[in-house]
Amino acid sequence: MDTTGSNSQSIITADAEVTGNIKTNGSLQIDGRVEGDVACGHDVAVGKTGSIKGNTTVNSIVVEGTVEGNITARERIELKSSTRMTGDLKAKRLAVEEGVAFSGKAEITPTAAGEAAATKTESRSVTPGASAASAAARPDPRGNLFGKR
Repeated sequence: MDTTGSNSQSIITADAEVTGNIKTNGSLQIDGRVEGDVACGHDVAVGKTGSIKGNTTVNSIVVEGTVEGNITARERIELKSSTRMTGDLKAKRLAVEEGVAFSGKAEITPTAAGEAAATKTESRSVTPGASAASAAARPDPRGNLFGKR
């Protein structure tokens, strides 16, 4: 019998509000409102009606709702199209659907076989109608930044 709670799933329903930090070894489904930090040993799902105002540390997370705070995942962060995210992201893998509103920076460090071990950091503030980064800020094919020789 597992008494550590590692196989359990907790649910915060849409009509629930939690003020304070949450720590669980199991999985967590958030459809309500959480004001405080979330530390989860397994996976977290933030539904469309769910929101977190605080920092989140998880194994993996799928967000469809609103998060105001940093997310650190040991494995994967997935932001669905309905996500509204303000804060920094740190994980091995990141998936972002079209339509996400994200303001913050993302630090993605893949360590699986065949992937680069170097850290990639990118800061973005997504605004509807904003154009892509200027081509002048990208290295040319010879590796020269800003076209300098």
